[in-house]
Amino acid sequence: MPENDDLMLLIGAAHASADIARKFWKQSPETWDKDAGAGPVTEADLAIDKMLHADLLSARPDYGWLSEETEDDAARLKHDHVFIIDPIDGTRAFIEGSKTFAHSLAVAHKGHVTAAVVFLPMLDKLYVATSSMPASLNGRPIAPSQPKPDQTPTVLATKCNFNPQHWKNGTPPYERHMRASLAYRLCLVAEGRFDAMLTLRPTWEWDVAAGALIAQKAGAIVTDKTGAKPLFNNPQPQLNGILAAGPVLHKAIRSELV
Repeated sequence: MPENDDLMLLIGAAHASADIARKFWKQSPETWDKDAGAGPVTEADLAIDKMLHADLLSARPDYGWLSEETEDDAARLKHDHVFIIDPIDGTRAFIEGSKTFAHSLAVAHKGHVTAAVVFLPMLDKLYVATSSMPASLNGRPIAPSQPKPDQTPTVLATKCNFNPQHWKNGTPPYERHMRASLAYRLCLVAEGRFDAMLTLRPTWEWDVAAGALIAQKAGAIVTDKTGAKPLFNNPQPQLNGILAAGPVLHKAIRSELV
């Protein structure tokens, strides 16, 4: 199947990304702040992006390209297949020397992600999925949690998502946790280490394309904040927030959001 070939390509590219990242990690890489408060970027992000752009498009010249670190080109909209790439998801964590940064690589076909890899090289965690195969972590099947009614759900989210105005009856009594990488947050839900992840802000596709498929194929429900299923390779490559959890908890969270 073509998605399986794409997956093998993405796995190799993720390991090549890690080889570059390791050279810069904890070595005080040169860092810049992007325009319009879009966050930091390092020389490692740019070096990985350059390598991925060359290698992946050489292997799939008929695919489009969408990456956080490449100036967007509307030509990608003319392609049925498109790479959706975040060379380093969690750049702030990378700069701080945290091990929780990730390489997030996906292929989407006509709006739907068909192959996905999220790799955390410093934690040796390789999450993968395709549209025709279940999600796995280092080759082992994974599944989301199923918290009992008397348990307090654990939710990965930034503090602002718990502001009362986002919730119909005030902030629910969830236990909030945080990881810098959105891709990693989705994967942590996929493997059941946390019960849900939530972001209510407009969400860049490259942050969540790979993690969304991994969570879905593990058995989680993944939607935007309104409950709509995400589609990718949009003209403005953003989603209306994102929510991932097991079926029961996802329904409960959606019902409580404004």
